[in-house]
Amino acid sequence: MAVSMQVDIVSAEGSLFSGKAEMVFAQAANGEVGIMPHHTQFLSPLKPGQVRVVSGDEEDFFYISGGIIEIQPSVVTILADTAIRAEDLDQVAAEDAKRRAEEAMDKAKSDTDIARAQVELAEAVAQIQTISKLRDRLHKTGLA
Repeated sequence: MAVSMQVDIVSAEGSLFSGKAEMVFAQAANGEVGIMPHHTQFLSPLKPGQVRVVSGDEEDFFYISGGIIEIQPSVVTILADTAIRAEDLDQVAAEDAKRRAEEAMDKAKSDTDIARAQVELAEAVAQIQTISKLRDRLHKTGLA
């Protein structure tokens, strides 16, 4: 049996995932991190993006809008602002949100408006990328 660690993904809406995994990938503030059991302790903000949890041949994909990751040698905890299973994301809604954010950036009159539109754009792009990666994975495994 492979060495595993406890992984918990929690948002304001509640627990989205709790289980054992051999690897976790997330978008930390300074780039993507890959975590395996016995990883050194680590605490970092998370950017909007994909979280991938690998357990044996199974992979679970999640979108998070940001949050914090805490890594202990045998436990990974992700406290997300918003977390959604990748298969529950709506591509049309994400593309519409991206379009609206781009329009808001074009019409922005203040630095605050620009910053708000940039955050909305980053979240929409991250959702679209998560959907795309899940779709690519399903095609490779023949499940799509």
